[in-house]
Amino acid sequence: MITKTQKNQKRTRIHDRIRKKLAGSEERPRLSVYRSTAHIYAQIIDDAQGKTLVAASTVEAKKKAGGNLASAKEVGKAVADKAKAKGITQVVFDRGGYLYHGRVKALAEAAREAGLKF
Repeated sequence: MITKTQKNQKRTRIHDRIRKKLAGSEERPRLSVYRSTAHIYAQIIDDAQGKTLVAASTVEAKKKAGGNLASAKEVGKAVADKAKAKGITQVVFDRGGYLYHGRVKALAEAAREAGLKF
């Protein structure tokens, strides 16, 4: 049986491997996704400066149920709207070591529909 710590260590190794290949710049910042069992978080980060430009999460929206597809879609739309308000149109997608499936996919597709290009 795989424990939660082993699963998270595996995800961290995958995320490190992904991060070697991609980085956010001023022109194309990185859209980073983190999901927990209860919530989902998205940040747009400029890695050159090491600053978070935009952030959105289900915690911010004060939702009781933040661990579902509908909430992930709302967070994707919210992060895209905030990014457009700051003049960000193109990003590099960082799935955070998670499979591109379920809530991560829903967030990404909602961000695309709201106008982000990646």
